[in-house]
Amino acid sequence: MTSKKILMITGDFTEDYETMVPFQTLQAVGHTVHAVCPDKKSGETVKTAIHDFEGDQTYTEKPGHHFALNADFDAIQVESYDALVIPGGRAPEYLRLNPAVLDMVRHFFTANKPVAAVCHGAQILSAAGVLKDKKCSAYPACRPEVEQAGGEYADIPVDQAVTSGNLVTAPAWPAHPAWLAQFMALLN
Repeated sequence: MTSKKILMITGDFTEDYETMVPFQTLQAVGHTVHAVCPDKKSGETVKTAIHDFEGDQTYTEKPGHHFALNADFDAIQVESYDALVIPGGRAPEYLRLNPAVLDMVRHFFTANKPVAAVCHGAQILSAAGVLKDKKCSAYPACRPEVEQAGGEYADIPVDQAVTSGNLVTAPAWPAHPAWLAQFMALLN
């Protein structure tokens, strides 16, 4: 396996598992992962939220951890990265309003580099206009955004993932084994 340089764009109230698990897993197998957030520097933190499925009509939300960023958003040279990871949670709903975030995301699609997004991460993909003719899974509440962006919503079980060209997506954190395996296959 060749080590890759991976960018992770995250923010306050990102989903805890969807941030920490891929960050640590990708590092454990030898990749370099830089986690960034607009208006924050390396060493600063974002608050995470734990989303759980407990039989209610939607997920529940509980306070998570303080996830330490390890790179400066403003110093990112997106061209130097081999792949992108976009965690879900509540962060994507405001990150998608940031033009620099959207430009970064577009770069990975224009250059056909691997992209992994989970849960509400599809909100950023939709806002960036990169879903046309792509299959994309997400938390079911994001289905209208995927379809309005010209994507085909992949209605798959919560523990599954789907690959469409350079894009790997999943509905939520229970899909980590499938989502990360498919993403790592694209990295090789």
